[in-house]
Amino acid sequence: MSKVAIVTAASRGMGAACARELAARGYRLALLARSDDVHDLARELDALAVTGSVTEEADLGRLVQATLDHYGRLDAVINNTGHAAKGDLLALTDVDWHAGVDLLLLNVVRMARLVTPTLQAQRSGVLVNISSFAAVEPSLSFPVSSVVRAGLEAFTRLYAQRYAADGVRMNTLLPGKIDTYPVDEEALRDVPARRAGTAVEIARVAAFLVSDEASYINGQSLLVDGGLVRGL
Repeated sequence: MSKVAIVTAASRGMGAACARELAARGYRLALLARSDDVHDLARELDALAVTGSVTEEADLGRLVQATLDHYGRLDAVINNTGHAAKGDLLALTDVDWHAGVDLLLLNVVRMARLVTPTLQAQRSGVLVNISSFAAVEPSLSFPVSSVVRAGLEAFTRLYAQRYAADGVRMNTLLPGKIDTYPVDEEALRDVPARRAGTAVEIARVAAFLVSDEASYINGQSLLVDGGLVRGL
């Protein structure tokens, strides 16, 4: 029986690339995005589509329930999301910081609450969180993202510690500078590969992490950054 995967923020960019990669590997899919474009992608991939936001627990609940009703199972979740507010460190407001926590951390916590009982019951399943290299190399250009995604690192490790014995895994993927947003020549000087990564390259790693080939990888954060981060 084909495995079933949920992909959030799936209408474009890395989310859409992950959906296409998983479909090519035989997964049946349920896709979530705020844009109605997600329905076009769902038709392309013969997938289920739900319009909604990762910041709304009710939308995530509809997605998970629709997935279980439609397919009768769930094997993998790729938690993809958007970008937090940018700005000077102390100029960012409380609203900016709270919105960042909502978008970049609580999206994963909410999804985990919803799907973990199902994964526990079948004693298998994996969640992969698409994060950012800024989680391990904070950047003043992305202060909210840097701080909140570091918190996601801690949550990933705690989740793995709590649910590994139930056969459930969680890992986080840390993309570097990816061509889903503009990357100028100056930014590329910091990348030993001297090029931006592609959404497809991220999708291939995400697909590996949800596969059985990665069955003993748990609670980890994997950099996919062309060598950008040099810290030990």
